[in-house]
Amino acid sequence: MINDVAFLQAKQLAKLFLKKPSKLAVAESCTGGGLAEVLTRLPGSSAWFECAFVTYSNEAKQKMLGVSFDVLQKFGAVSEETANAMSRGAVENSRADYGVAITGVAGPDGGSEDKPVGTVCLSWYERGYGGTTIRVFFDGDRLKIREQSCLLAIQGLIDFLQKKSE
Repeated sequence: MINDVAFLQAKQLAKLFLKKPSKLAVAESCTGGGLAEVLTRLPGSSAWFECAFVTYSNEAKQKMLGVSFDVLQKFGAVSEETANAMSRGAVENSRADYGVAITGVAGPDGGSEDKPVGTVCLSWYERGYGGTTIRVFFDGDRLKIREQSCLLAIQGLIDFLQKKSE
C-alpha cells in the first residue's frame, strides 16, 4: 500500500521539482533512510534529488548537519527545534535548494511521557527563506510509524512547493 501511495506522491513531487528546477536534500533519523529510498525509487530522481543524511545519533546530527549541542540538550533529538536544525543543515551542507527532515520515536521502545512512541517532528526548509516545522503523533507499530512519517514528509514537500509557486 505505501509503495503505491508513496510512488504516486514521489511522481507528483518530481514534477514540481523539475518545474522549478531545484534540488532536494533529506535529513532522516527515525526513518533510517526510508524517505530517500522511496524518493530515489523513481527513475530520473537524480535530476532533483541531491543527497540524504541519515543521522540516527545525536553526534551524527551535530557533525553532519550542524545541529547544535545546545538545541539537542535543551529540546532533545525529537523536537521541532531539532527537526528545523536538521532540515536547514541538510540544505547548508549540500547544493540543495530545499530540505526535509524527520526525527521521532518509532518504537517499540524509547518513548517517554512527553514524547511517547509515535511522536514525530518534521521540517521543510527552503534556502534563503526558512521553513516550517510540525510535531505529530502516529499510531501503529514501528513500521507503520516510519511509513506514515515518510508519506507526511513527501506530502509536506508537495504542499510547501505548491505554496511557493502561487
